[in-house]
Amino acid sequence: MTTLQSTLFVLLLPCEISRLQYGPSANVSHLGRLCDCGCHSISVGLGFHLCLPDPSRSSPSVTFTCIIAISCLLATILLLPVDVALISSTVSSNLGQRKDWATDDVVERIVFSLKLVYYILYSLDVLLCLLVVPFVYFWYEEYDEVAAQAGEQTSAQRFLGAFKYTLSFIAIVVVLFLVGFFVPISKDKNGHGLDFFKKLLTENRGERALSFSVGLLITIGMCLYALYTSTGLAILPIRLIRGAPSISSKNWRATTTTQLESNRERQRQLEGRCAGNPELLSSKDRRELDALVREERTLIRRQRLADEAQGEEQKFFTRAWLRIEAFFRPFKLLGGIILFLVILLTWVSMLLTAIDKAKNSICKHRCGYILGHINIFNPINQVFVQSAKVFPIDYVIFTLLVLLFFSGSVVGIATVGIRFLWIRIFQIRKGHTSPQALLLMTAMLMLMILALNYSISMVVAPQYATFGPQTFCDRSPDSPGTLLDCADSKHLVRSCSESGENEAAKKVCTPSVASTILNRVSINFPFFGAVFFWAQFVFLGFYLIALVAALFRPSKVDEGQLDEDAEEAEEEGLLASNRRGTDSDWQDIISRARRYDGTRGED
Repeated sequence: MTTLQSTLFVLLLPCEISRLQYGPSANVSHLGRLCDCGCHSISVGLGFHLCLPDPSRSSPSVTFTCIIAISCLLATILLLPVDVALISSTVSSNLGQRKDWATDDVVERIVFSLKLVYYILYSLDVLLCLLVVPFVYFWYEEYDEVAAQAGEQTSAQRFLGAFKYTLSFIAIVVVLFLVGFFVPISKDKNGHGLDFFKKLLTENRGERALSFSVGLLITIGMCLYALYTSTGLAILPIRLIRGAPSISSKNWRATTTTQLESNRERQRQLEGRCAGNPELLSSKDRRELDALVREERTLIRRQRLADEAQGEEQKFFTRAWLRIEAFFRPFKLLGGIILFLVILLTWVSMLLTAIDKAKNSICKHRCGYILGHINIFNPINQVFVQSAKVFPIDYVIFTLLVLLFFSGSVVGIATVGIRFLWIRIFQIRKGHTSPQALLLMTAMLMLMILALNYSISMVVAPQYATFGPQTFCDRSPDSPGTLLDCADSKHLVRSCSESGENEAAKKVCTPSVASTILNRVSINFPFFGAVFFWAQFVFLGFYLIALVAALFRPSKVDEGQLDEDAEEAEEEGLLASNRRGTDSDWQDIISRARRYDGTRGED
């Protein structure tokens, strides 16, 4: 089967399954569900990257690259419910047996086609993260506005300059694939339980190289995921419940007024010492007076902003918007409480699965703590397994959960900032994010989404992500080759699991392609699997620390950033007024010259 044929097959596969089960009328709806994965990814990436950039420094190439990169990563993770639905559609959950149309050949075609789509998406993810985003970053840095306007810099020169710096990342990609191509994989030499997963020990060196590259990126992403996503998930519901600190607060305005009065009183005292002549003051007092004058300007600016925020001197639409926000404030509070409970339930589910893996993993660190079957009840996993029996429900819930973690990652980056150790390099703010910061944030989000892909699939809902609602009939056949039937023995219908030794389970149960790829990374390279596993405990610990800090730390207005924004707005206003004044003067000069030329012509 060629690549083109496989791609067309996976696109038309839901329609074929629909026709076999429900008839031709279901074709359009199932194909639409498959397309939802890409549409939702693009819409999220588009909406996210259109509200952050600074309009004065926005770059179309940067915005387009960020949208495509985030969309590809989200499409990779949002493909999981489609993967589970297609694989599970081959099995009757009530009877624990495959459906009549689900022959071995059809199942193999489904698995192969999904595997092809996943490999294409993962390859794009690696290339976008390690090559495209760095190249666009250097492309933007190479731009010289003065040289470009003077004609001294061409696009070819910018391309060569950006490509020169990108060569190091190309070398990294080549080294990654070479290492993954030749590095030895884990072998079951001592019989530590790897027999259950022999099918995951791939000998395909191309798949091994891609698995190694994805595993390394997930490892890097786990470090960011444990810090930023956990912090964002702890802060997000607290902000919704409390409400963001606002300059329209009466307390803040009263504090500003008090500080202004105190400032002016101190200025009067210093001016009284010198009778209005600052030269008579000591150097220390003069420095204090200069500082008070600068502080007075800042406090006056804050007072003006507070007056505007409280509705004074505001336009009708602004006042109407403030009233709408006040009306929906109770709903925002309720949404914050619900969000907090959902995140808390997810945290508990992750903790239960992590404990289950640590206690009951078949081969522990030797296979990346892969879990043979679920031993501890996981509420989120159970919700997904039950909702997967009706495809759109689990897809909607899964999408909302992914968006929740994605929003937590964004809030975490905006709160902590892009840092190197304790040094803040860039700050992420709505409408004030530079293109460089946007590209770095996109690269960080790509790595965190890869880590999130593992966490949701292997920790949050492992049973759902591996087998979905698939079941098998746990009874001995009357004769070899007889189709097992549990129609009269529903108590013998069991859920599928990785360590199922029953021959009926091996014939019926088919793991999802996403779980196979992730488990293959863990078992082929146990170091990655161990890092993935222990990073979950780091994530859970950081969440608790950030939650306690958010609960007991009061929200405050960032006065320094507020002053900087107000000063920048004033400077832009002055520049605009000066530009308008210069244009009007130039027009006056031109009109006078024309009148003078007309007068000379008449003479």
